[in-house]
Amino acid sequence: MNFLYNILMSLMSLAIRAASPFVEKARLWTRGRRQIFKRMRREIDPQADIAWFHAASLGEFEQGRPVIEAFRQKYPQYKILLTFFSPSGYEYRKNYPGADYIFYLPVDRARNARRFVEIAHPKIAVFIKYEFWGNYLKYLHKSGTRIFSISAIFRRQSGFFSRWYGRRYCRLLTYFEHIFVQNEVSRRRLWAVGVKNVTVAGDTRFDRVYDIATQAKVIPLLESFASGDRPVFIAGSTWPPDEELIARLMNESPETKFVIAPHEVREERIDHIEKLVAPSGRKVLRYTHLAPDADISGADVLIIDTIGVLSSAYRYGRYGYIGGGFGVGIHNTLEAATFGLPLSFGPHYKKFQEATDLISMGGATSVINYAELRAWYLLLRDDEVEYRMASDRCRRYVENGRGATALILSQM
Repeated sequence: MNFLYNILMSLMSLAIRAASPFVEKARLWTRGRRQIFKRMRREIDPQADIAWFHAASLGEFEQGRPVIEAFRQKYPQYKILLTFFSPSGYEYRKNYPGADYIFYLPVDRARNARRFVEIAHPKIAVFIKYEFWGNYLKYLHKSGTRIFSISAIFRRQSGFFSRWYGRRYCRLLTYFEHIFVQNEVSRRRLWAVGVKNVTVAGDTRFDRVYDIATQAKVIPLLESFASGDRPVFIAGSTWPPDEELIARLMNESPETKFVIAPHEVREERIDHIEKLVAPSGRKVLRYTHLAPDADISGADVLIIDTIGVLSSAYRYGRYGYIGGGFGVGIHNTLEAATFGLPLSFGPHYKKFQEATDLISMGGATSVINYAELRAWYLLLRDDEVEYRMASDRCRRYVENGRGATALILSQM
């Protein structure tokens, strides 16, 4: 199995390198790993106590961020090493001030893992959510590193429970000192295959989004946009199928202002959104085209065509829509729920426990077409009692979900 695994890792690396002349993410992935070990030797203090945190991408980083920052506060003597697998994590957080060293994770081949562990010499390694790299776990274990998995979730279709190779795959889990899972179902599944070093800690994202809400930065442009009598509908992390629905709602709801923050901010994507709204004659502005102190209170639609604004932008909304539900799955619902926005999203949400929970408690709804989106919006617009109940349920859900970070830190 180890031989086949290393072959697969090599083939994956070759495929990404072959795509790099044509695909930007592949190019960043390849370029970011050039001379990686030389750079690590130059930057990492060989005498320092190192705590290594690894996140696949930006979403996993945000999930682990409360733990990173709490660890820094509790153990200031440690240097923090942060790695990413994906460019969408590294490129956006390569200057994150909460870490001392930030790198791409070299491909999980045996030689790479051995060199990485020798150079980084971490005393503690923390893998966030889904990351289970066999060679890294093996060499970390050999070196005596304490290894943790946090905010993990184990679904029935996971390779750990395969009838063909699940038993061998589960050996990886024996390298962990402790695994902190999000829910009781995950704990029961691990116990069923003999993995007992498990604690149900919950989802650290609750701690993160609650902190965002309590420390949300003031955004002058959005302050100006949201001023006046009209409420604001915020559609976050949208994709084209989401935008088709939202554009219709915009065009038929002059009583409400709209903010759209597309998941991708390429120029052609922004142009497409502008064209969807153009027939209505509503005044559309782009965030990056405005002076920070511009008066945009009379605008109807604001497109956030940059990264890093959305999580705080939700504070200015009354209604929320989360994109991705007509594709592989919805994006972060908790960032909006923590501000008490009743939420709507497309039908592909069932892999996300928080979305299922919010629907069951009446804080969110899933829509499959424009008619359903419009009906949900009109209900909340016209019934203040219904609106307040949905809003309070979302806010309470986040408040009640906090505490995972403190529980994890208590056992490190």
